[in-house]
Amino acid sequence: MRLKLILALSLFICMTFSLAKDQSHPLARGRRRGVGPKRARKQTSITTLQQGRLPESNGQDGSIFIESHKNTKEPKPDYGATAGKSEHCVFRGITMYDKTVWSPKPCVNCLCSSGEVVCDQILCPALRCQLKFQRIGECCPICIDPVVDAPEYSGDSPAPNDLAEPYTRISQSQKDRQKKDEQERIRKKDADRKQRKKQKKEEAERQRKLKEAREKEEEQRRLREEEEERAAAEERKRRMEEQRKAEEDRARRLEMEQKEMMRALEEAAERAQEGLRGDEATEDEDEVWLRGDVFQMPPVPPTRAAGPPLLALQEPTEPDEEDTEPGEEEPEVVEEESEMVTTSLPQGCSISDVSISCENAKLTGIPPLSIPELKSLSLQGNEIKTIPAGAFNGIPNLEWIDLGKNKILSSGIDPQAFKGLKFLSRLYMDGNLLEQIPSELPSTLQELKINENNLKEIEENSFEGLSSLVTLEMEGNLLSEGHVNPQAFKPLKELTYLRLSRNHFRTIPQGLPASLLELYLENNLIEDISETAFNHTTNINVVVLRHNKLDESSIAPFTWINHRNLESIDLSHNNFYLVPSFLPKSLVHLVLVGNQIERIPGYVFAHMEPGLEYLYLSYNKLDGDAVEPESFFGTFNTMTELCLDHNQLTSIPMGINEMTALHFLRLNNNKIRHVSEDAICDPLNDDDSHLVALRLENNFLDPRKIPPTAFSCVRSYSSVVLKPQRIK
Repeated sequence: MRLKLILALSLFICMTFSLAKDQSHPLARGRRRGVGPKRARKQTSITTLQQGRLPESNGQDGSIFIESHKNTKEPKPDYGATAGKSEHCVFRGITMYDKTVWSPKPCVNCLCSSGEVVCDQILCPALRCQLKFQRIGECCPICIDPVVDAPEYSGDSPAPNDLAEPYTRISQSQKDRQKKDEQERIRKKDADRKQRKKQKKEEAERQRKLKEAREKEEEQRRLREEEEERAAAEERKRRMEEQRKAEEDRARRLEMEQKEMMRALEEAAERAQEGLRGDEATEDEDEVWLRGDVFQMPPVPPTRAAGPPLLALQEPTEPDEEDTEPGEEEPEVVEEESEMVTTSLPQGCSISDVSISCENAKLTGIPPLSIPELKSLSLQGNEIKTIPAGAFNGIPNLEWIDLGKNKILSSGIDPQAFKGLKFLSRLYMDGNLLEQIPSELPSTLQELKINENNLKEIEENSFEGLSSLVTLEMEGNLLSEGHVNPQAFKPLKELTYLRLSRNHFRTIPQGLPASLLELYLENNLIEDISETAFNHTTNINVVVLRHNKLDESSIAPFTWINHRNLESIDLSHNNFYLVPSFLPKSLVHLVLVGNQIERIPGYVFAHMEPGLEYLYLSYNKLDGDAVEPESFFGTFNTMTELCLDHNQLTSIPMGINEMTALHFLRLNNNKIRHVSEDAICDPLNDDDSHLVALRLENNFLDPRKIPPTAFSCVRSYSSVVLKPQRIK
């Protein structure tokens, strides 16, 4: 009995020692294989198996179980076995102790049981969370939502450390609330995004409409300004034309009235002499009337007339007769004299209607006149040197004063001389000795002529207050670009006509007014035209630059090519060897007479719209090679007058037969020897004849050899000039 007890105790001790050894070896192997915190679930399963208990949960609450382990029978102790002896398993060449658990790959666990390897796959728990995460090297995902309503641990349920993977439970209401919040947040975000997108779209649409409105308003304003400028230009032209016609009519009427007046004066003088012979008592009562009751001419000149001698209508009386009339009648005579001096004219003057002419009357000063109705006063061709302050006090309604060809100095003009003339519109001071523009000129002045003087400088305030000035002429002076202030023309808001010929300009003067329509700079020393010369004069219509020192390289490419109103340019008598390029697009009239032009480049007129109509190339050096096939391209439907006379052409230039609008053609004084059938007229063109005049005289033509149809496009053969021809 004691022996059995000792044997049983020894066997128990051996089994206990073997079991302890089996428990220590797997843990050691796990450490060598790198089993760390990530394999906590596997270690938990091993511990559970070694303790001989498995969770009985069916896996619905997240517990991990291995189905094959449930059916494994616990081996009964073999008391007959040798102490320390146990069964092992060999897996992929590795020896595993009995009851060892390992994981050959994720989600698969294996168990060494009695020499056999039993493997099973781990089942992942069903997670009820929104956000899940699967760690690297593990097979089951975990929840990453915040921990909400975690169940308390009780002794009857397995502890969290005993589970294969920790997780968090979230109640269904909390999940629904979170889902609704997330949906609401997404909805608000989408709504905000749509609202911002809608606002951006509305803002873009508003900006587009605003931009379109601004562009439309700007276009309307530009069109309105152009229309106003065009209307103003037309109105100015019409007004100037009316003034010119009125002046011509007035001059004709003045001439006729002067003749009538002289005849009437002669008749009145004869009647006065007859009256003196017949009855001297009635001498003081006789009066001569001219043109009704406007002007009264006394038969006897007043005895107290100051200044130049007054016009007498009768022979002067003897000195003793004048002295015998003193006495009590003297005050009456003085009173009568004061009335007569207002209507008396100096010798050599004539009156007609509301005009007085004292031209070439040898006057040395402004005559003292007191005729409020007077509108026009001509004092041309006298010897006037000064203009005092009250020179025009008696004729305040003057509209036109001509002081040309006198000896007036700038220092002899009082600053207040013209100030009282509130209706003065034209002032002519040509041919004097002025060195500067007169000051304090009336603001009503529309035309100012100071040609042929000694003007050397134009200061900034020279034209101050002349905002109504339309025409300004300063030809034949000593002006140059260095002595013309760029701000001098600024007050001239209405200036359209400017003449600066016969001066010393080398370039275009700066500061020209924007209202300028016509500019005349002939007979200067101009040798360069910059790109900015006409930047401000965008409405200019006529530019005359003849008799200067220009050539094709003197004009900058963009000087006037983009001008829309420049229609006429005169470049005659300069130094051009080619027809200049970059001419204005709007050009209609081009004059290049008297240059050295040898060639017309191709397409030089092609950019013009609508096209060139008048081209004058007379007196140049055009020869047989001067005209290219494309030289007149762009003028075939617009050219009206073409002058190529006095050159060295040997044949009819190409392209003339294509000019369907050509009316006048001059080819005289060249070296043309032959006229082909289609050189001037296109035989394929069945339109009506358009050539009005054709000149071919002074060439080397034989009229008998000209084809009969060569002039078929000429309206009348009588308008073709062929004679004389030169002798070969």
